[in-house]
Amino acid sequence: MTAVAAPARGKPAEFGQEILRRRWRLTQARLRIEGKRVLDFGCGNGAQTLTFQAGPRLIVALDIDRNDLKTLGHVVRREGVTTITPVLYDGRQVPLRSGSINRVMSFEVLEHVPDESTALRELHRVMEPGAQGVLTVPNKWWIFETHGARLPLLPWHRVPFLSWLPHSLHRRIARARIYTRSSLRRVLLAHGFIVLDMSYVTAPMDALELPWLRKVLRRTVFAADRTWLPVLATAILVHFRRP
Repeated sequence: MTAVAAPARGKPAEFGQEILRRRWRLTQARLRIEGKRVLDFGCGNGAQTLTFQAGPRLIVALDIDRNDLKTLGHVVRREGVTTITPVLYDGRQVPLRSGSINRVMSFEVLEHVPDESTALRELHRVMEPGAQGVLTVPNKWWIFETHGARLPLLPWHRVPFLSWLPHSLHRRIARARIYTRSSLRRVLLAHGFIVLDMSYVTAPMDALELPWLRKVLRRTVFAADRTWLPVLATAILVHFRRP
């Protein structure tokens, strides 16, 4: 039997990318974070975290990568940001007290964690009763496999239609998990969360190398932040709550 491939570490979004603005707008429409203690689970280099710096009482920016946290720490000190605290995570236990977090954000992280159940149990533990969160994961029905695969003859990162393979085959060769709306709903419900709503997040076209084409597509096909067509969405966003 072929072994299931372990998830590879993700590449954080870069400063200035459209996906940061898109996630910010969608999250702001769902989560009231003013005056709250917020956990950014898997913050990476903090490019996304910094878009939320105004308003919360505190954002705990959690990640497993020391270099990414150093990058964020440097920006925080340089810009005089007082609401963001970078915290190193060992990949198992979140170093926070139970029930100490009011809001959770996590963008394109769950697909990379070594143990999905451990991560979700830890999020549930640190959230206070009634706390809400927003997370995004890669959408199975997007045309391209955004995280690449272990295919010797196809080293290109964005392999077309690979994500459409059955889950049993996809998880053996892909570099990260992938989700449908129904599979994401099931895993959240199984770990004690209530799903409030879900949306397909349109492709931001950040990876497109032709500036003129990127501009045209952002103004037409991918102008809105959300879509009802799964094939136009790179990610699924879910708004959830701890009972």
